[in-house]
Amino acid sequence: MDEGKYFIVKKKAVPEVLLKVVEAKRLLDSEKVVTVQEAADIVGISRSSFYKYKDDIFPFHENTRGKTITFMLQIDDKPGILSSVLNCVSKNGVNILTIHQSIPVNGIASLTLSIEIPGQFEDTAIIFEAIEALEGIHYTKILARE
Repeated sequence: MDEGKYFIVKKKAVPEVLLKVVEAKRLLDSEKVVTVQEAADIVGISRSSFYKYKDDIFPFHENTRGKTITFMLQIDDKPGILSSVLNCVSKNGVNILTIHQSIPVNGIASLTLSIEIPGQFEDTAIIFEAIEALEGIHYTKILARE
């Protein structure tokens, strides 16, 4: 099975450890705790479980359509790759709000994009799957949704 796919599952089908990772992330984001260890202790998981799953689970909000998503990519430092990412986003009818690219190190650049998903957009995973399929893309991660 392709590890880059996204799924929507009901909460009752999600293993307890993943739900606890989401809760630990919420505690950290709300600044109710300062360290991962504190968050892990409160929700009852190990730090290693938190780090293992932290980038792979996040809550789904029905109101993500018509909202802003910020994500990070690691891309090859080759001509045309940034352009192909921006074209991919544009072809999906998504508005680019901000772009920030770091200075490449060892041929890899970090790119942070904030995009606005139109209200009529059906499936935001389509955008990320299309970007991940582009040549020269190493890694994508959703950082925030508003």
